[in-house]
Amino acid sequence: MPVRPVLGAAAGSALLLLGFTAAAPAPASAAPAAPSESVTVDQEGRMADGSVTLSGTYRCLGGDGPVFVSSSVHRPSSDTHYSVGGTHAVCDGEEHRWENTGTVPAGALEAGRAHVEATLMELRPGGILLVPVVHAVGHRDITLVEG
Repeated sequence: MPVRPVLGAAAGSALLLLGFTAAAPAPASAAPAAPSESVTVDQEGRMADGSVTLSGTYRCLGGDGPVFVSSSVHRPSSDTHYSVGGTHAVCDGEEHRWENTGTVPAGALEAGRAHVEATLMELRPGGILLVPVVHAVGHRDITLVEG
């Protein structure tokens, strides 16, 4: 028997088997793992004298480089995000508070509804560069208040 048709049939069978395996549902007993790293955003942010303060909690495990909680805010009617500081994170598996303060252009934000994104990011050594590695991201619609 020629080798070529046998190899073709074997390769086709393997692809067909892989397709069925990938499409098969996961066993019912498989439960999603509990998240070990997270970042949350408090429901209220503060504005005073051109600066914005955002806060929340985070939990992370050890890393190979420094880890930070960064945050950004934007109005629901705008696609422009404004960076609001960064906080060094302690990655010991415990829950910690974070608070970032930064300035935004005059008139860019006003009291009321806003959307915040907080990111727990590590700067991992990668040769001569530091490579950003995201550990967790949190999103929340908040209320900005004066004071």
